[in-house]
Amino acid sequence: MPGDLEEKESSSHSTVRGHYRSQKQCQKSSFAFYQAVRDLLAVWILEDMRSMEVFHWEDDGRALAFSPSEALLYAVVHDHMPYARYLLATYSLRALDVPSRSFCCCPASAAPHITVAVRYNRTGILRLILQTLKGCTAAERSAYLNRRGCSHLDNGRTPLHLACDLGRPECVALLLGHTASPYVTDCNGDTPLDSLLRLMCHSDLDRRRQRACLRHLLLFMPELRFSMRRQMREQPDIWTHMLGEQTFLYLSGWAPPTLFVCAMQTLIRTISPDNLPDGLEELPVPTLLKPLDVRL
Repeated sequence: MPGDLEEKESSSHSTVRGHYRSQKQCQKSSFAFYQAVRDLLAVWILEDMRSMEVFHWEDDGRALAFSPSEALLYAVVHDHMPYARYLLATYSLRALDVPSRSFCCCPASAAPHITVAVRYNRTGILRLILQTLKGCTAAERSAYLNRRGCSHLDNGRTPLHLACDLGRPECVALLLGHTASPYVTDCNGDTPLDSLLRLMCHSDLDRRRQRACLRHLLLFMPELRFSMRRQMREQPDIWTHMLGEQTFLYLSGWAPPTLFVCAMQTLIRTISPDNLPDGLEELPVPTLLKPLDVRL
C-alpha cells in the first residue's frame, strides 16, 4: 500500500511538471508568433508557425494552435496587411469568428477584430474586414457591426462609439457606410453622437478630426436621437462657439438641417444597405464619401 501511494504521488507530480513544461512551451511559442507578425514576416512563414505550433491551453485542458481568427487579431494589431488579406481571402467569415476566452473577456458581446482595427486606426485592414462582411446578409452584417462591447471594460460601446471617442473620421465613415447604426446606445444610454459631443465638451484635442466625425454622423442620421440636446440648449454660447451656429441650431432642435445635409441624407437613403458603400460611387456625393476614407 505505501508503495502504491508513493507511485501515485510520483505519477501526479510528474503530470504536474509535464503540464507546467507544456504551458511554458506554449508561452514561448505564442511570443515567437507575436514577434514574427510584429516583424512583418512573410505570410507562408506565419502560416507554418500558426498551423504547426501549440500556442495556448483551453479551459478543458486542450492545447491548441492559433485559429485564423486569433491570427487575424495579431495581424490587425501590427498592421500586417498581406497576412490580414490572406486570412480573410482564405478563411472568409471564419477569420472573423469569436476568438477563445484567452483573447476576449466577453466574446459573446464583442466584434473584436473591428474594435481592434478602430482602436489602432488600421483603416486598410478595417476596409478588408468590412468587405468580407458583405458575404453576410444585411441583417447579419448589421448585427455584427452593432454588437456592444464588454460591459466591464468597454462600457457596452459599439465600434462606432469607439471610433467617435478616438476621433477616427475615416473609421466612422467606413462603419456608417457599411450600415453601422448611429442610434445604438452604450451602458449609459449614450449614442455615438452623445459620446462624441461629451468628448468635445471636455477636450479640444484635435478638434478638426472631431468635427469630421460629427459631419459623418449627421449625414447618416436622418432622425436626431441623442441625449445631449437638453445640455446644449442650457449652454448655447459654449456650444455655438464649439460647433458653429448652423450645426448648434440643428442639433439643439431650433433649426432644420442645411440643404446640403438634407440632400445628402436623401441620397444615402436611396441606396439599399446591400449596396453600401459601393452604391455611393454612383451618386453625386462629395469626395469625403468617396471612397469613404477621408484624407485630412
